[in-house]
Amino acid sequence: MSAVVQRLSDSIADQTEPRARLVTYFELITCQTAIVNRKEKESAFTWEPTEMPTAKIIIVLLSILAVSAGIMLAGSQSGLIVYQLPLYVICAACGYILHWLMFLPGYVFQTERYFDLTGSASFIGTVLIALLLHPDPSFLQLLVSLLICVWALRLGWFLFGRIRKSGKDQRFDEIKKHFWRYLLTWTLGGAWVFITLAAALVVLTSPEQRSVDGFAVIGVALWLIGFTVEFTADVQKSRFRAADSNAGKFISNGLWAWSRHPNYFGEIVLWIGIAIIALPSLSGWQWLTLISPLFVILLLTRISGVPILEKNGLERWGEQAEYQHYVTTTSLLIPLPPKKTV
Repeated sequence: MSAVVQRLSDSIADQTEPRARLVTYFELITCQTAIVNRKEKESAFTWEPTEMPTAKIIIVLLSILAVSAGIMLAGSQSGLIVYQLPLYVICAACGYILHWLMFLPGYVFQTERYFDLTGSASFIGTVLIALLLHPDPSFLQLLVSLLICVWALRLGWFLFGRIRKSGKDQRFDEIKKHFWRYLLTWTLGGAWVFITLAAALVVLTSPEQRSVDGFAVIGVALWLIGFTVEFTADVQKSRFRAADSNAGKFISNGLWAWSRHPNYFGEIVLWIGIAIIALPSLSGWQWLTLISPLFVILLLTRISGVPILEKNGLERWGEQAEYQHYVTTTSLLIPLPPKKTV
């Protein structure tokens, strides 16, 4: 594996935000093998970064927008109409519009400084638009909005503080040089915001004055558990990495002694909680918006989260007996007491 691919793999390992891992994963899969060292009689293979053809990028971009449009149509069924447009569609477009607006100065000035902050702002902006345009938001809608904003503010503060400290984000060193690749990256950010919020938006844009019911109580309880686990895991890992004595080591204390990916578990649980709150508000095609928690689960456990980090961990510490013991005795995702070994 070349230094380029190793750098990208390490970058994925450092991400705590789903969208950040998705962006780095996209950059990683745009690498291809090439035959080099032709001066020698035998062929050698190496990995080199290559620019995805513009036509393919446009196809991917249009596909993302087409899928999003389908979810928008499904989610807007029976929802409020504002200015002759479904409020659901207006809110769904917010994340895309904010990302595209920030893409322009980002490309012109070749900076990614506000990429993560834009994601957080998109969640909050989407929720605020739903509340401001709703003629009479219920207590439940205000509660769901609060949960989303608290999560987004925490994430935005954490990520912006990290980029402010480091000064740059190496994920974008190559991507931002190419217009279409960079545009696709920002579009992926908008898609992440909308698809993650799809089920919650049904609640926020509904004309129904729903009271706090059993689904809401269970959903809020799950959100609190998930948020606490994710926040605690992130703090523990940040403190672990801040210690010079832990350089090059893996974390195995705190929540990380019970799960190899407790922050991912918390992220999944809190969005499942939001989806459960939304269940009584769903009808007809709106059930398709339950893609929200499924998207989060798929992203974290199958696409760019757990699999890549597990592989990265094996490459870094796989030969260490201590790490082998940690993998053998510690749950992959769900926090559980460590297994006892003979």
